[in-house]
Amino acid sequence: MFSKKKSSESTLDIEQHELLENAQKRVRQKKRLFSHFVMFLIGSVLLVLANKILKYGETYDWSVWAILLWMFLLVLHTFNVFVTHKFMGQDWERKQRERLVQKQKQRISELQKEIETDFPISNINKKKDQ
Repeated sequence: MFSKKKSSESTLDIEQHELLENAQKRVRQKKRLFSHFVMFLIGSVLLVLANKILKYGETYDWSVWAILLWMFLLVLHTFNVFVTHKFMGQDWERKQRERLVQKQKQRISELQKEIETDFPISNINKKKDQ
């Protein structure tokens, strides 16, 4: 009676722990995205300052290309955090893990069958007796 209650509590604890870990992971992803955005803004201002005010490479407006490249990387990062996560989120990871574990179990059983046919236990025991 008490053991059933403990096992159900432990499964709840495991599920809650997984939910908490997933939430912490999402918060870290969004925090990194926000810091990437802030660094993009600061870096863009510095690039424009270096190009226009300090007149480094004044003949060519290179800062625009650098900012566009960085903006493209920021858009990829945003896409990864908000869009890709919905398609390849926790459920997708769980399904992939289960699929890989099933493949490994199947491979192990195939190897065990192969070993049993190549080296039957009865033959090994007979050799030990002799």
